[in-house]
Amino acid sequence: MRKTFLVLLILTSLSVSAQEKKETITVDHIKRDFVTYLPAGFGETSRLPVIISLHGRLGTAEGQMKFADFRPIADREKIIIVCPQGIDRSWNDGRGTPAHNKGINDVKFIDELISYIIKTYHADGNRVYVTGMSNGGFMTSRLACELNHRIAAIAVVGASMDKDAGYEPADMPVMYIQGTDDPLVPFEGGQMQKGSGGEIYGHEEVLNKWAAVDSCNSKPVITKLPVHVYDHTSVIREEYSNGYGAEVVGYTIVGGGHTWPDGPQYLPKMIIGPVTHNLDACETIWDFFKNYRKVFAEVRGKRPR
Repeated sequence: MRKTFLVLLILTSLSVSAQEKKETITVDHIKRDFVTYLPAGFGETSRLPVIISLHGRLGTAEGQMKFADFRPIADREKIIIVCPQGIDRSWNDGRGTPAHNKGINDVKFIDELISYIIKTYHADGNRVYVTGMSNGGFMTSRLACELNHRIAAIAVVGASMDKDAGYEPADMPVMYIQGTDDPLVPFEGGQMQKGSGGEIYGHEEVLNKWAAVDSCNSKPVITKLPVHVYDHTSVIREEYSNGYGAEVVGYTIVGGGHTWPDGPQYLPKMIIGPVTHNLDACETIWDFFKNYRKVFAEVRGKRPR
């Protein structure tokens, strides 16, 4: 009888439908909005990993949930997805964004958001990951520097790091995905001519900077990925290892624009460049994230896999 009851309990748990809900917390007397996706089969006793996904400038939380669509992976792998909303549709990544100009503390917001998700949904605090595109990608870099004690790994798309923002990398597994033909965030780095400005690291520079902090080999293993779709793009993978697994990974999208790989062509190519369909960013990012847990130890680089 007890065995039958347990089987019924498991089946009932697995039948729970996915939920997508709008939520709010108050940080510094400001109501901060976010969208939470609870995967199919979610149960309150689950200690699921969390992916926080940050929209780009002028983006929205609801739009990011669809734009970087981790939901099918979340249902398959059992992950909580959280898409926060930036003030004035921007993030204070340290450059001259509207949120920065208003003095918004987005590092504190994400810190308190992580606490809320862990407490409310019994999420696994050792498996909190952050990703973002464009302004959200720059913000992701900042969080890796200033909130590294709460984040297990990051993945940045269509962005880099500002050289003069006042924060520096800390030990953290990182991934950067960047298009060589990005018209908004220059692949080679330098002064941003559009958007919120800033002097930024180039794609190779930022990988080398993180590799040095993570005590990785200075020379990466370089792999040219096979071309599956003839869309005038190709992909090069660079992996910097420190002996305990791939700590720093870069993807160069040759011919790619300011876009999310295998995502939508959200603006004409003449404005943002083309989308590659030779890399699925969501699957690639999760394949990277799932290798890492946050370690509350002083042994550098030895993260359980």
